[in-house]
Amino acid sequence: MFALETTDNNIDYQLFIYSLYRMFMETPSERLKRKIMIENLWLFILSLLKERPLYGSEIRKAVKTRFGFWTGNVTSYKVLYSLQKRGYVLRQNKGKRKYYSITEKGRAELRKAREMLKLLVKSI
Repeated sequence: MFALETTDNNIDYQLFIYSLYRMFMETPSERLKRKIMIENLWLFILSLLKERPLYGSEIRKAVKTRFGFWTGNVTSYKVLYSLQKRGYVLRQNKGKRKYYSITEKGRAELRKAREMLKLLVKSI
């Protein structure tokens, strides 16, 4: 049994192979799903926070449970930080955990996104 050594070259090669796979093997509907889900994580996070405040790792689990895909730990926190910085979510410390809740500005943005998606679906 061989252990795969992790080097910069090895990681570059793995990324190259993954890019080729996506380019030639991924179907258009798979690409659409990936683009909608991962690249618009903010939409799913705001949707969850509309229901109740959640803490970081709880958000990640809720995305998997409700929407069917895992996000990276760093990705979730990066999106939360960006949403907080722009005033769409509010962070509150409660004990050891940091809870996030949606602001009125976040609710308005979520409504706009839903309306846009409804119009898009109707037009297809």
